[in-house]
Amino acid sequence: MKITITGRKVNLRDHFKELAVKKLSRFDRIFDEDAEAKVVVTVLKNRQTVEITVHSKGMIYRAEATAEEMNDALDDVIGALSSQIRRNKTRLEKRIHFSGLDEDFQVPDDLEESEQYKIVRTKRFCVKPMSVEEAILQMNLLEHQFFMFRNQEDNQINVVYKRRDGNYGLLTPDAE
Repeated sequence: MKITITGRKVNLRDHFKELAVKKLSRFDRIFDEDAEAKVVVTVLKNRQTVEITVHSKGMIYRAEATAEEMNDALDDVIGALSSQIRRNKTRLEKRIHFSGLDEDFQVPDDLEESEQYKIVRTKRFCVKPMSVEEAILQMNLLEHQFFMFRNQEDNQINVVYKRRDGNYGLLTPDAE
């Protein structure tokens, strides 16, 4: 796994970098060499945030933790990432395992329940072309956290969203 460690508003010590690499190395048996892990450490006042994003075979695993000490935040984020990977790996393995069986084989009830996500509402609406600024304005008027629209520049479906820090993000489709 390729690991990139970045510090925002902080100079990271070699000891912390070595510790992060050591803790991430426990995921080497799960991911192949092409997997990429990005560790971003941000310090704001007396709070230290560690964010880890792992890209592997089209899947993205991301976890973030904030603590007073950088090492505590690293431990928390590794634990959260570990449980996230374990949960998704188990689901994928079960799905692959049962998809290769006979058509008349019944999936156990307990597996079926844990595999399904409950959609409680489906909403349809017209997606009209607009600029990113118009979409943000529309999202704020509706008091939503995100808003889907057709970008008038490239005619692609995009999503704007409000970030926790009060800024905005834009999701665009990738050509890959």
